[in-house]
Amino acid sequence: MALFSGLSEKLNHIFSKLKSRGKLTELEIKQAMREIRIALLEADVNFGVVKDFIARVSEKAVGEQILKSLTPGQQVVKLVNDQLIELMGSTNSKLEVSSKPPTVIMLCGLQGAGKTTMCGKLSQYLIKQGKKPLLVGCDIYRPAAINQLKIVGKSVNTEVYERGTQKPAKTAVEAIDVANSKGYDTVIIDTAGRLHIDEALMDELKEIKKATSPTEILLTVDAMTGQDAVTVATTFNEQLDITGVILTKLDGDTRGGAALSIKAVTGKPIKFCGIGEKSGDLEPFYPDRMASRILGMGDVLTLIEKAQSAVSEEEMKKMEKKFREASFTLDDFLVQFESLKKMGNMSDLIGMIPGLGNLKLSEKDIDEARMEKFKAIIHSMTKQERDKPEIIKSSRRKRIADGSGTTIQDVNQLLKQFDQTKELMKRMKNGSFNMKGGKRKFPF
Repeated sequence: MALFSGLSEKLNHIFSKLKSRGKLTELEIKQAMREIRIALLEADVNFGVVKDFIARVSEKAVGEQILKSLTPGQQVVKLVNDQLIELMGSTNSKLEVSSKPPTVIMLCGLQGAGKTTMCGKLSQYLIKQGKKPLLVGCDIYRPAAINQLKIVGKSVNTEVYERGTQKPAKTAVEAIDVANSKGYDTVIIDTAGRLHIDEALMDELKEIKKATSPTEILLTVDAMTGQDAVTVATTFNEQLDITGVILTKLDGDTRGGAALSIKAVTGKPIKFCGIGEKSGDLEPFYPDRMASRILGMGDVLTLIEKAQSAVSEEEMKKMEKKFREASFTLDDFLVQFESLKKMGNMSDLIGMIPGLGNLKLSEKDIDEARMEKFKAIIHSMTKQERDKPEIIKSSRRKRIADGSGTTIQDVNQLLKQFDQTKELMKRMKNGSFNMKGGKRKFPF
């Protein structure tokens, strides 16, 4: 499911009507603004934020420069894009680093927002940045919370410091001393949450803040809770003066209310977003890229970053050579499947490709189970068959199908898909590939 697919679809329907007209009247623009207002409210964006957003866009959209433009529809889309970027914070807000190590990051939030899991994701992200983090278990109330943190820490090769039910502030201070003595440059504190905000929770968090003087106080909120997430962020900010927000479960949020409201309401930036269950499913939040995805214009930079993290430079050079020489084999096809799997959810990846952000795809178009089936088929082939698929005739197809637990039809589909991919590569090499002609079947 693509990020904010519901809002994206509605906005693009409105824009398609605008762009189909040669010139726009002030009345037509006002009608479009009314429709955009409804779309944002239905996406659970804060009412005050929507009111201000529409006022800003309307003021610029009815100007003489837009009304007399040769492409007024495109100009309005650009205005909306610019305002969306501004709404979400204009630029990427990086983590602050303490001038004197360790940098202390305090994670807070309500129960169920994914805070403990986020500690692991943030740790892995920092390790990739060359940091050496230490996780600290300060949730002494939720059953098995510290054990969960230990499991998370082990999965990302990060040490966890904990002292059982000892007072959280004392544990946090001790952890900083351990970090200093053992050379950890970052301390990530997993604090306790509650089902609801209460005075006892806030008092404990204030005590930890006072004792550790954290460089960052990051609030973890569930993007799927919409306006509730904004309310939670507002309260935590008032009590703790948070430095930023991490949105979890953004991959399941089809509306976008939290992402579009939090910065405007609290004044604090969204620094990261969780986009999946795996430890590597954490992305820095870029307002311009998010606006582009909401408007169905893709997100090439994030797509490139994902590709770079999934495929080594050596593998890329090797594949580029095969691409030039047209020596692509089924073994290479298998490598592509593995690389795509590492990059994340297929529908999200396609949503990052310019021009395909609002392409409606059914399960038949992107069937990840089918990808696993194809992998089993390739593994059931001999080396000669993988190198020269043209030798795979009927008797070989039956043997491969039996060996992989699939059908001859499945084997036929794989070979057909492989041929189409080779043809696609050939056309791209010759510079003749384009996306005209409607929906295409994707080779995965």
